[in-house]
Amino acid sequence: MSELSRQLDLILRGPVEVIQQAELESKLTRSLKENRPLRVKAGFDPTAPDLHLGHTVLIHKLKHFQELGHHVIFLIGDFTGMIGDPTGQSETRIALSKEKVLENAKTYERQIFKILDPAKTLVEFNSRWMGAMTAEALIHLSAQYSVARMLERDDFRKRYAEQKPISIHEFMYPLVQGYDSVALKSDVELGGTDQKFNLLVGRDLQRGHGQEPQVVITMPLLEGTDGVKKMSKSVGNYIALEDAPNDMFGKLMSISDSLMLRYYELLTTEDMGGVKAAHPMEAKQALAALIVARYHGAEAGRQARASFQQKFQEREFPSEPDVRLILTVADLQGGETISLVDLVTKTGLVPSKSEARRLIIQGGLEVDEQKQSDAKALLSVVKGKIYRLKVGRRKFALVELAD
Repeated sequence: MSELSRQLDLILRGPVEVIQQAELESKLTRSLKENRPLRVKAGFDPTAPDLHLGHTVLIHKLKHFQELGHHVIFLIGDFTGMIGDPTGQSETRIALSKEKVLENAKTYERQIFKILDPAKTLVEFNSRWMGAMTAEALIHLSAQYSVARMLERDDFRKRYAEQKPISIHEFMYPLVQGYDSVALKSDVELGGTDQKFNLLVGRDLQRGHGQEPQVVITMPLLEGTDGVKKMSKSVGNYIALEDAPNDMFGKLMSISDSLMLRYYELLTTEDMGGVKAAHPMEAKQALAALIVARYHGAEAGRQARASFQQKFQEREFPSEPDVRLILTVADLQGGETISLVDLVTKTGLVPSKSEARRLIIQGGLEVDEQKQSDAKALLSVVKGKIYRLKVGRRKFALVELAD
């Protein structure tokens, strides 16, 4: 595999859209030929003190570029944060004070270096150039976009149609975000799918300033623990980077199996083939332990997993099961296996073999936390091992082979 292909494979893991991929390939080719790393930026407005896993979708993509040897710029929008991003808003945001924005920004710097390499990350604040911009320059910037173009945005168009107020300063937000790309001479900018309009403004402004336009890479918005809405502190479906280890582990274990795969794809570089081949419970515990370890250390990840397993076993499998079944060699076929139907029937927790067969086919049997749905399956029984059976929703049995 060529170095260009290797880089593209990692960069193209997870994005929704690349504008334009041909430009990205061209920039990467030139970067490799000239040994000049690309300048890759992503901006974050410090409107709240805590970052959550939803934010890290972009940070992980920055990490990918960093691992490939490119220059990563983590832009803290302390100036834009005082405007308030109008994206997705049905009404004007309340602007934050400069003091509150700077207070939140301090926590961002602390949290991002749990993912990014601090020695290889440039942290910038857009107040550095916007705070020094004269009124004349700001008017010149405003002249580069029309009101008609601004109203192409869904949120602005809807508010205008519904006769809801749009403040003039809200029109400045995409212009300022776009100008950030000019000031930083970015080759690539990352953002969520909801930021596409703002990111494209950056391309337009760079062209207007004689720069080669940046490649735009939009990343999906990570669903929260409810599996439906975008992860958000206001919705309450978030997992904060500074959640306590056990809380973080528990929240991750609460997500659905399908959402787990999305978290793996967007938040890790694990091989997806191996993840899909693993038992969902095992894969989810591995994911939770990995993420806890990333933000709290390897030992915290191990302890959180052990704590969860203990609580899970206590909750899901009682210390006093309904039945303790001792099998003999005579119960086994060839002295080694027993059919699941016979095993369930021998527990006495179902009235007949036909009921046992029906239960298994409907997915009502678990053996050692693994769901069984093949009524023709055989279980290999090993002397000295205790098997945990969950029969239906509320019946439990311990099974072992007699000495």
